[in-house]
Amino acid sequence: MKTLTQAEEEIMQILWKLDEANVAAIIDQMPDPKPAYNTVSTITRILESKKFVGYRKEGRGHIYFPIVSKDAYSRATAGKLASNYFKGSYKSMVSFFMEQEKLSVQDLEDILKEINKKEE
Repeated sequence: MKTLTQAEEEIMQILWKLDEANVAAIIDQMPDPKPAYNTVSTITRILESKKFVGYRKEGRGHIYFPIVSKDAYSRATAGKLASNYFKGSYKSMVSFFMEQEKLSVQDLEDILKEINKKEE
């Protein structure tokens, strides 16, 4: 799966939240200062060329919708992070976040509960 730029990912986050939107609706969801309409339109067309979004025509405009789910992108991104920085080891990745104090004991207990659910 292709990697997204920060701007592309910001638009995808909005589309995942809204399920579908035209460029104006995407811009409405963005923080101030709002980007130019043409900028968002260009990024959306790039996302279309990367096969992350599809569209349907509505009137004179387009309604964009995600083709790649947030879950699928999250899995691919996490896998790439583990592969590129932790030699493919999720254990090393979790240890890293523990050492950086990004994970609490409660977080780890929650992770263990999820693991135990999967094993049942």
